[in-house]
Amino acid sequence: MLEKKAEEVRRSMSAQKAAQVVSRLDIPSDEGDLSQQHHEEWIFLNRNTIDIKLLREISDALLRIDNGNYGVCLECEEPISTKRLDAVPWARYCVKCQEEIAARAALGEPVDEYEGADR
Repeated sequence: MLEKKAEEVRRSMSAQKAAQVVSRLDIPSDEGDLSQQHHEEWIFLNRNTIDIKLLREISDALLRIDNGNYGVCLECEEPISTKRLDAVPWARYCVKCQEEIAARAALGEPVDEYEGADR
């Protein structure tokens, strides 16, 4: 399941990159076209950043499987529910800990690079 999701993300990234290359071939004819092109580039960069982060999370989940600690919350070390893992197979945290991390992040408290990533 995780390998399949990783492949989906890679295919999506390739398609987005191809679309971005084609978009750059169009020479903007006015400021509106240039603005549209810049907006599309901004969207591409944001999607690419999200996809790269997701691939890293999937890769880390696969490592946890190999290490035998997949499905264990990295915060409280309790099992992550099957329902949560079905919804977010790369989840690092149980729902309770994820909610606590999200609340801390919302208050502006520092969280590590992965905290707040599971959704």
